[in-house]
Amino acid sequence: MDILATLSKLINDSGFAAFFTEGGWKSIIMILLACVLLYLGIAKKFEPLLLVGIAFGMLLTNLPGGNLYHMEMWDSFIAGEIGFGDIAHDGGLLDILYIGVKAGVYPSLIFIGIGAMTDFGPLLADPKSLLLGAAAQLGVFLAFFGAVCLGFTGAEAASIGIIGGADGPTAIYLTTQLAPHLLGPIAIAAYSYMALIPLIQPPLMRLLTTPKERAVKMEQTRVVSKKEKILFPIVVAAFVILLVPSTAPLIGCLMFGNLLRETGVTDRLSDTAQNALMNIVTLFLGISVGATTVASRFLSLETIKIVVLGLIAFAFSTVGGLLIGKVMYKLSGGKINPLIGSAGVSAVPMAARVSQVEGQKANPGNFLLMHAMGPNVAGVIGSAIAAGFLLAVFG
Repeated sequence: MDILATLSKLINDSGFAAFFTEGGWKSIIMILLACVLLYLGIAKKFEPLLLVGIAFGMLLTNLPGGNLYHMEMWDSFIAGEIGFGDIAHDGGLLDILYIGVKAGVYPSLIFIGIGAMTDFGPLLADPKSLLLGAAAQLGVFLAFFGAVCLGFTGAEAASIGIIGGADGPTAIYLTTQLAPHLLGPIAIAAYSYMALIPLIQPPLMRLLTTPKERAVKMEQTRVVSKKEKILFPIVVAAFVILLVPSTAPLIGCLMFGNLLRETGVTDRLSDTAQNALMNIVTLFLGISVGATTVASRFLSLETIKIVVLGLIAFAFSTVGGLLIGKVMYKLSGGKINPLIGSAGVSAVPMAARVSQVEGQKANPGNFLLMHAMGPNVAGVIGSAIAAGFLLAVFG
């Protein structure tokens, strides 16, 4: 009898038994969804560096009995009933790792790596690119108003809208500050659409531009001096943070990383930021974000709305850049190819590559990559500023 009682207890306490309790079917759906995302990340190479981690975090958090992540604990934290110390003491492994997301540490550290990998030379060579980067934030604010109309709060709508900036770390940072309960669906939508840029953008580019516009060959940009590249991150950090102080964590880390790249005397630190630091933080960020996709909260009508609004945000951000690109084409007398406007979203360098590919389809002698990199890196700054503005308003 003791053996039977022990076996019965082991079976009843196992995670398998939990699948047959009320709501257990939701966990099964989430586990299947995690497997789909793992397939997309591994087999289809859709943003694999983060999507694989997010998907595996989703798998772990929805396996009953693991006690790695406790949604109710974070609800108490948001309500002000407990602090980080309580979570570090009583939480599971993923609760502890998630502290870095909630405190804004991981996204900021990733921005150091992004800055170290980014060459702002094309933007400095053609400052007009800033206009295209700003125009590509159109989708952020259209999706924001759409989300408000669908019943989301201002803070939730701001978090959904930032998907249009096509910047995963920025979306994660803003959402953890304004609407942490929506982090799972927003992060998955943001990174999924970033991975689908080669599928989403080209139809819009061909719809809004003529063959003649797409065939425009642009002139060689000027050579940017070393002094300009060193001064740029210092000046931008000071100006933008003074203008919108809430951008300090993202813009400050982005420009610090870029300064490490450009000084010529901090190569070791730049290399660490680009490689070791980025890889370590990406590991923690992916699995922590995936942990928030608890079945009881993720499987809802809100998630469907977020996915649809995210696609609208991304599409209209692309449209905004293309429309301003067409205006610049007219004003320049046909010297600016409007395709580079679609690179105003901050998915670096994928969006710039899409501009290059579409330009070469229209004119095999077209080389738009370096011209498109200007709006592309401007989009990184633009999305961070947009996030800072929304945080200042709703934070």
